[in-house]
Order: sequence, then structure tokens, then C-alpha cells
Amino acid sequence: MTIGILSDTHGWFHPHLAHYLEGVDLILHAGDIGSVDVLVALQALAPVKAVYGNVDGWDIRAEAPEHQQFEVDGLAFMMTHIAGHPGRWQRGIGQTLRARRPDVFVCGHSHILQIERVATLGNMLFINPGAAGRQGFHQVKTCVRIHTHQGTLRQAEVIHLDEQPVSNRIDPP
Repeated sequence: MTIGILSDTHGWFHPHLAHYLEGVDLILHAGDIGSVDVLVALQALAPVKAVYGNVDGWDIRAEAPEHQQFEVDGLAFMMTHIAGHPGRWQRGIGQTLRARRPDVFVCGHSHILQIERVATLGNMLFINPGAAGRQGFHQVKTCVRIHTHQGTLRQAEVIHLDEQPVSNRIDPP
């Protein structure tokens, strides 16, 4: 299974996003969506699970909860917008992670790309996909794709959205 993960779009749907999310089985958006139009565009590509972020209005909050916990392909996921990072969790997040023990924890907010195994939390995979939008201090717009198979994380790949998409298709002569 292939899962696309992004955050902090702030109402902007990057022109390369559809290319990089084409064919994914599920899309996770870790908040600061910014516009229902972004959710609609993502839903046209694949099923979406999303959480709201601190800049999201009531229209987004009506569509997405603050936290989500779910299972996909035999893996337990947890997602929220503001969480901090390993070693510097926001209040209550570390305690929640220790109690719930997800295999994968996804958050956003910082606009800082970070993918890390957390040994103190059962080797949980922490993913902050960085920011896919234009607003913020970040210089590089990113998202992440992960590949899973029956309860195993096979691969995580970072996508730099501003790089021109290249087709892997080879047309016959």
C-alpha cells in the first residue's frame, strides 16, 4: 500500500502535488489545510484522512478532527497537527504516545521535514512531512510517500514538490 503524507498547505494546492500523489491508496493531511478546496482536490486523487491545524477555520474543523487514530494495512497510525518532535513533545503528546503505542505518528505545524524512528516508543516511525504550501519560513516544499505491506513499513520517500516531475514511463519507439 502506498500512502501520501502532507501538511501545511495553507489553502494552496501545489501544481505538482497531483503528479506525486497519483496512484497512492490513501492521503494523510496533518493540518493547516487552509481551504476545503484543498481537501476536495486531494479527495479526487485518493481517500483522505485529515486533522485540522491551528490556522484552519470552522469549515475545515467540520470536516477533520483535531486528532485521528486508525489502522491501515496492519499498522496503527496516530495523527495530529501540533505535537513537537521526539525529545520535545508538546504537553500531553508524549504521554499519549506511550499509552497508545502507534506504529506511525504523523504531525505537522513546524514546516520542518523530519522522519525518525523513536526507540523509546517501540521504534515508532515519527513523520513530519514538512510543508507543502507557500506560507511560512520553509525554503523547500515537501511531502512524503510511505510504502507498507501487511503490517511492515517498507520504504519512506521524501518528495521535493518544486522539482519538475519526471515520468518513469518509456514510450515505445
